[in-house]
Amino acid sequence: MSASMPFRFRGVRRAAAAALLAALAPLAATAQEPAQAPATPLLHAMFQDHAVLQRGQPLRVWGQAQPGARVQVELAGRRASAKADAAGRWQAQLPALPAGGPYALTATAGAQSQRVADVMVGDVWLCSGQSNMELQVWRTLDARAEIAGAGNERIRLFTVPQVADVRPQEGFSQPVRWQPVTPDSVRDFSAACYYFARELQKTVDVPMGLVNAAWGGSRIQAWTSAPALRALGGYDAELDVLERYAEDPLAAVGDWGALWQRWWSARPGIAAGDTPWSEDAPQGEWRDAPAQLGAWERWGVPELAAFDGMVWYRATVHLTAAQAAQEAVLALGPADEIDTTWVNGRGVGSTYGAGGGREYQLPPGLLHAGDNTVAVNVLDTYRDGGLSGPASAHTLHLADGTRVPLDGGWRYRVVPAAVGSPPRAPWQSAAGLSTLHNGMIAPLGGFGLRGALWYQGESNTFEHARYADLLRALRRDWRGQFGAGLPLLLVQLPNYGRPPQKPGESDWAAMREAQRQVAAEDRDTGLVVTLDIGDRYDIHPSNKQELGRRLARTARALVYGEKIAGAGPVPAAVSRNGDALVVAFDQVSDGLVAYGADGPIGFEVCGDAPGSCRYARAETWNNRVTLHAPGAHEATRVRYCWADSPVCTLYDSDGQGTGLPVGPFELPISPMPYDDHAR
Repeated sequence: MSASMPFRFRGVRRAAAAALLAALAPLAATAQEPAQAPATPLLHAMFQDHAVLQRGQPLRVWGQAQPGARVQVELAGRRASAKADAAGRWQAQLPALPAGGPYALTATAGAQSQRVADVMVGDVWLCSGQSNMELQVWRTLDARAEIAGAGNERIRLFTVPQVADVRPQEGFSQPVRWQPVTPDSVRDFSAACYYFARELQKTVDVPMGLVNAAWGGSRIQAWTSAPALRALGGYDAELDVLERYAEDPLAAVGDWGALWQRWWSARPGIAAGDTPWSEDAPQGEWRDAPAQLGAWERWGVPELAAFDGMVWYRATVHLTAAQAAQEAVLALGPADEIDTTWVNGRGVGSTYGAGGGREYQLPPGLLHAGDNTVAVNVLDTYRDGGLSGPASAHTLHLADGTRVPLDGGWRYRVVPAAVGSPPRAPWQSAAGLSTLHNGMIAPLGGFGLRGALWYQGESNTFEHARYADLLRALRRDWRGQFGAGLPLLLVQLPNYGRPPQKPGESDWAAMREAQRQVAAEDRDTGLVVTLDIGDRYDIHPSNKQELGRRLARTARALVYGEKIAGAGPVPAAVSRNGDALVVAFDQVSDGLVAYGADGPIGFEVCGDAPGSCRYARAETWNNRVTLHAPGAHEATRVRYCWADSPVCTLYDSDGQGTGLPVGPFELPISPMPYDDHAR
């Protein structure tokens, strides 16, 4: 099963939708004439009953009106006006307001008017990321009691519909609304976002507006705009395909197939002429797949019993000359979680998500009389993977209504892990480039925010070396849209998986280090450590209440200026003291404490080379930890809690037993002793 959630993707089947509308047109013409639809609302959909607007900054209000119309807006006795441009867009700016309400927001353009009631002014937070940000309140600890006891008119919830698009959208394609917290409204809302606001409101006593824009399994590239990705570099070829896809999907899909093929042919270990998508691919290394297909982990093949990676599938479809001359759509069952599909050596489609089947329109002239080859590469990164069955479910739909099944069953070939992770089609929903930004962030426009919460990274661990740059690009991008200096609270990846028995390399640890570095370099970015509140058996830990408490504490220190240690102890420097190494920490409340042993565990001393790390014996004293290990005098760096699911015992001693943990890190050893007074 994929970690993704069901989705709606706009723009993929526009041609099919147009054909359906054409077919229904005669029926619509004979139906009773409907009542005239109401005029388009003057205000953008973000401005609705129960909305929360950001206090302490000029209030941007916008919407649609007749081109050239003069629009008057009023809120709490403040007024502003704007003129709609040639496309009908208008934007006005009201003066800043302190926290308060409820108010009525009105917009008037000639004879047209709109009134929005029960508007509060307070602090608005954007909560975004993948499944751990999307995870609903009903999936958390003590959910029944949490839901039953929920009721707060001063916390308002807004869920952005899960829509991806190949172009930035100005509005939402589905109905949206603001809702005060009730048992019904909070049940399916983001738990991390809700528990954060509930905790924060204990000390920041203002109305809170929560905008949840999250999608399970999403990569950071999908949340970043195309211009920001181009500025970062390395994505120009894919973005060129995306631009073409918006105009000519069939041609763009072919371009993508060729780009993907070039990636494959350049991979280490791929022999010259190894083209699994082609009609004449060698058959010797292919094996027969079970007729029912389904998750390859259940095929009884030891090699696939716990396999995450790529598997090739191949089948054929036999056509007459008359059949081959028709327009056709290839229909495949669901693929968990990403497929890239070829017919007769040409790319015809690629889709993210295990929730639905695939339908790929084939370009004219691609099919021919006789056997036609269908090749599908399926990538799975989490739990079950594969092409759903039975084999008979995969067919070719011809224009005359004929359905031609693929012949002779499927054959498969396992791709070695050393080949690596393939590029993702740029139009894919949660795995593409800019698609979620276009469909879920762009429609928010310049809505005023107090800050943003970002809980994401699991889907990018395979490219951790690039993640720091991607996170910086996202931060710049969002600050360009919502305002310079937008505070960003990052949730560091929690523990997940088997604890280590010896030092080793870890993609998850390297990802946490990238998150730590990006937070450390920017005064308006905070980091929340979660290494002790994850679940080694579940990638979706249910203790979101404690996560909310830590997010709120970080916000109180970073955003609201409270004199508290918002993120727990952070490493400052590592220096030598004879044969020992000394790690100094900042932001320590009342000294460091180790639980469960005489000293903290999880420290490693390392040389320059991979595989050179070894565990160290550690002792705490005030805000320092002294490390002893054989050969420590030759070490060049120190690591702490460096594993997917490390065992870590070092905390801040706040005198109440509620101190925050020391987060994972890797630091070089300084040639000079650390001087507290020099800081």
